[in-house]
Amino acid sequence: MDHGNHTWTQNFILNGFTTTGTLRLLAFSGTLCIYLLTLAGNLFIIVLIQADSGLSTPMYFFISVLSFLELWYVSTTVPTLLHTLLHGHSPISSAVCFIQLYVFHSLGMTECYLLGVMALDRYFAICRPLHYHVLMSRQIQLWLAGTTWVAGFSAALVPASLTVSLPFCLKEVAHYFCDLAPLMRLACVDTSWHTQVHGAIIGVATGCNFVLILGLYGGILRAVLKLPSAASRAKAFSTCSSHITVVALFYASAFTVYVGPPRSHPEGTDKHIALVYALLTPFLNPIIYTLRNREVKEAMKRITVRIRTILKEC
Repeated sequence: MDHGNHTWTQNFILNGFTTTGTLRLLAFSGTLCIYLLTLAGNLFIIVLIQADSGLSTPMYFFISVLSFLELWYVSTTVPTLLHTLLHGHSPISSAVCFIQLYVFHSLGMTECYLLGVMALDRYFAICRPLHYHVLMSRQIQLWLAGTTWVAGFSAALVPASLTVSLPFCLKEVAHYFCDLAPLMRLACVDTSWHTQVHGAIIGVATGCNFVLILGLYGGILRAVLKLPSAASRAKAFSTCSSHITVVALFYASAFTVYVGPPRSHPEGTDKHIALVYALLTPFLNPIIYTLRNREVKEAMKRITVRIRTILKEC
């Protein structure tokens, strides 16, 4: 359709999920519970790391940064998910829609870079133990964390800007939040070029970062296999297992949705896959980092003892 013939709409409509009656109430209640548990779990990790001196290491600093990011990441999309579950099709202004699009992808790209930094931290800890505290000084930790946020919010500017510039003829978004592929399907013009640019930016950023992570863990694997005892090898692997699990969850779902043409899978499937990386992964991260981490469990015990002591004194 020609640019001059398009009809601009000031609002979009989020279709969300089609549920009725009891199923709608159950879906809303379940999602709300998961959301509140996600907020509580990530806040708990942040507070625990700040309160216990035994967790004042670079690895736990980056975990706290990840938990802080997850608080915003999940809060960007879940409120609109809850609204669509409760009220069905929900109108959203174009301004709010595009802001949601940009913030969501900025946080996603930031998490992508942060997972790479966390892999680098593990590489230095295992492969360069004598120089670890120099390579990961407090100043370097802050610089790396800040760089991931700047890089993430910068990388998301181009896809978001290109999407905002599109002329839209339709307004029903086949999703529960504003995402790239569902919005491009509403455009009046051919979006092949936009798709290629989006794929190049997101694919290169996530792909290069994923290759970096694989390379770092390849170096870690070689170093661990050279350790003399099975106990030392098991201890080294245990410090990486939680991070590997989070990386697998994040990249598996992200590659499924964002790498490749948006029409490569049926319309409406994006929102089901999005539940994995936008809702389930932030929910599972605190569980992965607590239940599978001995140091966190010990820190929880120390904090519990301190709280009991304070209560007895009162």
